[in-house]
Parts: sequence; C-alpha cells; structure tokens
Amino acid sequence: MSRDTPGLWAETAPQGPELTPLSGAVSADIAIVGAGYTGLSAALTAAEAGARVVVLEAQGVGAGGSGRNVGLVNAGLWILPDEVDARLPANDPLPGMLANAPAAVWETIARHSIDCEARPVGTLHCAPDAAGAAALRQREAQWQARQVAVRFLDTAEARARTGTDRFQAALFDPRAGTVQPLAYARGLARAALAAGAVIHAPSPVTAALRAGGDWLLETPGGQLRAPRVIWAGNAYGQGPAVVPGLAILPYFNMATAPLPEALRQTILPGGEGAWDTDDVLTSFRMDAAGRFIIGSVGNLGAELAVHEAWARRKMARLYPQLTGQAFAHRWFGRIGTTPDAMPRLLALGEGAFGIGGFNGRGIAPGTVLGRALARAALGQGGLPGLQAARRDPLAPGRAAVYRLGAAALHLVQRG
Repeated sequence: MSRDTPGLWAETAPQGPELTPLSGAVSADIAIVGAGYTGLSAALTAAEAGARVVVLEAQGVGAGGSGRNVGLVNAGLWILPDEVDARLPANDPLPGMLANAPAAVWETIARHSIDCEARPVGTLHCAPDAAGAAALRQREAQWQARQVAVRFLDTAEARARTGTDRFQAALFDPRAGTVQPLAYARGLARAALAAGAVIHAPSPVTAALRAGGDWLLETPGGQLRAPRVIWAGNAYGQGPAVVPGLAILPYFNMATAPLPEALRQTILPGGEGAWDTDDVLTSFRMDAAGRFIIGSVGNLGAELAVHEAWARRKMARLYPQLTGQAFAHRWFGRIGTTPDAMPRLLALGEGAFGIGGFNGRGIAPGTVLGRALARAALGQGGLPGLQAARRDPLAPGRAAVYRLGAAALHLVQRG
C-alpha cells in the first residue's frame, strides 16, 4: 500500500534517469535547487541556452509534489482571471503566461518525446449546485472576454461529458488535459540532461552563503559554486530552500485497479480530468490503463480510515456502477498555498530567486515559470510582478483549520 510516496505514479512511470549525489567541489553558471517541474523546466531552458547548469535535489526527480499530484494540466490559477489581473501591475506578463501554460506543456512533451500519458483533451470544472454553476458562468465570461474558448455546459451536457448526474453544470476548458505527473517530471529531467544539465540526487542543500560574488551551496557530499541560484523546492523546500509564508496542505489520491472496458466507457468518456467547485474539492479522472482516481484534501496517516471511507462513498455517489470497487493505491503529498491563491516570489539576495506557492496548480505554471526563472538568471528578461514571499505566523494555523475541516467534512459527508 502506497501512502506518503508517489503511489500509483511510481509504479506506472517510465524509469527515471540514474543520478548520483554531488561529490567534491564543482561550479556552474546557474545552480538550481529542486528537481520538480519548476526546477527541471528552468534547467532545460538554461541548458538549451548554453549555460552550465547543476541541479541539486534532496531526494529524487519528482519526489515532492511533482510526483504526487492528480495530473491535471490547467490554465490560469484557482482565482478568477479578473482577480489575477487586479493583483498585478499593469501589463504584467503573468496572466498571459498562465493562460497559455498548457500549450507550453504539450509542446514540451511533443518536442522531447516525453512518455507521460499526455491527453490534451480538456478538463471539466464541475458544479454540484446552483452556486457553483453561477461561479462557472462568471469564470466563462471572464475567459471569453480574453478570447479563450472555454464553454459552459448545461446539466445535460455535463452529464454526457462526465458520465454522472451529480452535477448541474460544468466548464469545459479545451486548453487543458491530463498527464502521468511523475512521468512528465522524469521526462523533463531526461530532456534537461540531454541538453547538458547535470542533476545530483540525493543532494539536499544544508547551507547557502554568498562569497566573492558567488553562491556556495553545501550538501552532505560536496559544494556547488554559482553566481546565480534558482530555488525551486516549493512545498518540499528544506533548510535554506524553504519558501516562507506557505500554508502546507496535504492532498491525497486513491486509485482503483484497471476497470473492465465496459465500465471505463461510462466514466468521463472523453478522457477529461475533472474537479468540482466545493470548498473542499474533489478531483477525479481516469488514467491510461483505466484506473479511476479520486482525490481531496487530507493526509493518510491517522486520518486514513476517514478519507478512504469518504472516497468510497463519493465514488459510489458519482458512479453507482463503482459501488464496492476497491482501491489498489493510496498516496498523498503536500500543496503550498497562499492566502490569495497567488504564487510568491522568493528573493534570497543578489542572484538568488525562485517562485513558490502554486496552490495545487504546479504542472503548467511550474513549467512556464521555470522558463521565466531561467531567462531571468540568464539576463534575458524580468520576472512577473508577484508579491515577495514573507514569513506568516498564521500560515500553520490556516493549514491546520483547513485540514481538520476537510477531515470533519469527509467524516460526515454522504459523498
């Protein structure tokens, strides 16, 4: 049984590249800390530009959130497009980057022949009630004002696309889709290595100091010297790589064994990934082998029984034909959240920066913001006008309230 591991994804992803820890003293043009989507996208971009790039990873490629998430490749952020614009300086590049982020993922996958079950068939944001449907109408209007062809689906269309009658409406986003998330991370790593980057793991950074115009990054086995450092640990940052102010939430997924073909055809027949508008959301999708995957907020330690019982009820309520279906895989990871659902800029001194706090939307934003970090490190462009990450003494409390609230809801909710 997989729990605090990449779970199903580790079993079905192609093997990752063989890596070794950092040994001795080495130098680079750009040091990158963290081998998830952001760090690997930055490494690939900088290496393709001819820079000497060394990545230091505490555990292994995709060992954090990049190997544990549900695999939805979405555009934008959780908050509405108008809210994103309102929180940024005029003409900031971030909204356009995020709007086109799924296209960047699909292009990267195609260009580097990454084997990751990519399905660019769209996603479905589903509303179980009238309030959710109204929120989706508002989101549709704001995207369409930006010439994006998202489409509101009425009850009949939502039922046809999802295969369940539990939703009053849905919003279809044709830009989006799904991937096998750990396989995508491993594919990015292979592409970065092929471009000339070096990745060392396990090599946690234990200390970082500025000396003589360079950064010196210490690991248990060696030292890396570079004038520029990209911090890309997000919710899994350790030591000097911690992003201050994040409220860390656990998010779990559970997956069945591959379903018979007759059942597969009744569930999300178009292959979209889906999630709902509830405050404690539910995500659900199928993988390439026909496993049904359902997820929500919560960890699988002491709360395992509560969340699994809820997941069984929820699965059966969405799809009565799956009543009694067992889960073959259970796992969870961490999400780095911010109060306003906007990412944060991490600035740790001259030549050292990063971005964290993706609020559960790491795949597409991590890909494009990793590219932006690389270009900034190369002196080829600026960074989005994000707020700087700051320490927030209330963050642990917010995370605890949300986690415990999710557990309480899952204890009593019918599904």
